[in-house]
Amino acid sequence: MDFNQKCYDLLILIPKGKVTTYKEIARALNSKAYRAVGNAMNKNENAPKVPCHRVVGSNGNLVGYAYGIENKIKLLEKEGVKIINNKIDLKKYFFSFNK
Repeated sequence: MDFNQKCYDLLILIPKGKVTTYKEIARALNSKAYRAVGNAMNKNENAPKVPCHRVVGSNGNLVGYAYGIENKIKLLEKEGVKIINNKIDLKKYFFSFNK
């Protein structure tokens, strides 16, 4: 299975109303390839069914979305994620793959 598909397989585990980070996805794959995770998100052909909009920067900033940040905001807000100044409170909304 290729790296991108492994990323997508993790994305479908993130519940509505939660977000994760590029770093968290890389860590879950035993990797430090944060940029490769971002590249995989950008190439996701099954968005928003495979919810790459639920991936944010390590500081909670909304970064990159192939369909535009405005659409990312709409999708996240529809799922109940509160966004203030293009930032998400990771203490409240963070999803970790380590349970």
